Amino acid sequence: MAIKALSWMVRVFDPPVYCYHEIVHNKIVVDRFLEQGVIFVDDPSDVPNGAPIMLSAHGSAPSIVESSRSIASISINAVCPLVTKVHHEVKTRANKGFEIIYIGHHGHDEALGTKAVAPENVKLIETIAELEDLTIESESVALIAQTTLALDEWREMADRASELYPSLWMPGKSDLCFATTNRQSAIRHLAPLAQTTIIIGSQNSSNTIALEKVAKKVTDARVLRVNSASELPDDIHGVVAITAGASAPEDLIQKVIERLAPIQGVEEVAVVDEDEYFPPPRELREFLRSLTLVSAFVFGAPKPAYFPLDNDSSISASSVIN
Repeated sequence: MAIKALSWMVRVFDPPVYCYHEIVHNKIVVDRFLEQGVIFVDDPSDVPNGAPIMLSAHGSAPSIVESSRSIASISINAVCPLVTKVHHEVKTRANKGFEIIYIGHHGHDEALGTKAVAPENVKLIETIAELEDLTIESESVALIAQTTLALDEWREMADRASELYPSLWMPGKSDLCFATTNRQSAIRHLAPLAQTTIIIGSQNSSNTIALEKVAKKVTDARVLRVNSASELPDDIHGVVAITAGASAPEDLIQKVIERLAPIQGVEEVAVVDEDEYFPPPRELREFLRSLTLVSAFVFGAPKPAYFPLDNDSSISASSVIN
């Protein structure tokens, strides 16, 4: 969703288009957008007044959302709906007086944005040791997670937190991203079958690192993380398992397969079918709808029967950034 949204921004606006933080944590994707004139910034104040800006998929602090609206000609928030769910949980629990234990990675964009929703109530921790060192006197304690954690990592922390805080509140539906947990389930099945497991994705991608952790937990064989096919060593042999972080383009996977040149072909293993679809951000839908209507009026064309995003669900993110 976020990748396709930024691709629309690049097509509609003259460069540069600005983006607050990397749109997704994938080096190849970011590099492709840099080539198209996108400028990634860590502070909205670095964006010239009147320039278009997009906010990344990882979620932004409320103050960032507001400041971007005041600076930009158009501000589009491409936050993942699953992260929005977490922000809502944090805001709701904080308003009810809960102390919130948030399990996430220190310094990660998603964790920083989530903590900023209720900074006085949120305690960000990453390890069991940090959990056990917490001092919380309130009986109203909530446990909330970064969406890209490894499932085993989350379960271990949740079990220990439940022991420490018997009245602990947790969401009825897991905060973990389905794309993340599905890939982890797949690599649990694949890695033990292979002499080498390859994880495609960037070092700053939390869900990619989670995949690497899971693979190393279920196999004693070789596990490699690469950004692209060019990083593969020449001594790979035998059966190879391949998976990728959630934001890795499909063509990267195909290039890795081509580089490996498997002499006995490729077997695609499906663990679960994903049918989730997230529509483009509301601000983008409204902007493109208005743009289409204005263009039709100016040029005297009839009102269009459809709008540019009507077939969005059939378009892959990989196809729009190649």
